[in-house]
Amino acid sequence: MNTISKQAFTQKIHLVISVLVVIPTAVIYGFEPQSQFDIFLETTDEHNFFKAIMGLYLGFCALWILGIFKLSYLRIALISNTIFMLGLGTGRVISFFLDGVPTLGYQFGTVAELFLGGYGIWILTNKNTNFAKK
Repeated sequence: MNTISKQAFTQKIHLVISVLVVIPTAVIYGFEPQSQFDIFLETTDEHNFFKAIMGLYLGFCALWILGIFKLSYLRIALISNTIFMLGLGTGRVISFFLDGVPTLGYQFGTVAELFLGGYGIWILTNKNTNFAKK
């Protein structure tokens, strides 16, 4: 692997991982949350809320995919992914303290979100990635 492709891999791998995880999660949230999580929607408003979350997740994935394939979108994709992951992870940590410990899937998700968000900060601030200079 040459230096350019190694750098591109380092800068984009967490976007690829995020897309591969967030798209299926979005579809599950939108159509069958009870199949994977301890969530049981009863009202139309609850279903509507989860479909909106699905749309939000898919919208961010579209931006991350643009960043993976188009250099002009990479920086905003990295910034949005970092904020997205750290926002989710921080909200879940707050929930741990206020609401109690969730199921194992959400516990794993919290760790993964905080890791991906931290990785995004590292990419955006690392001198070797050309983002710290801007």
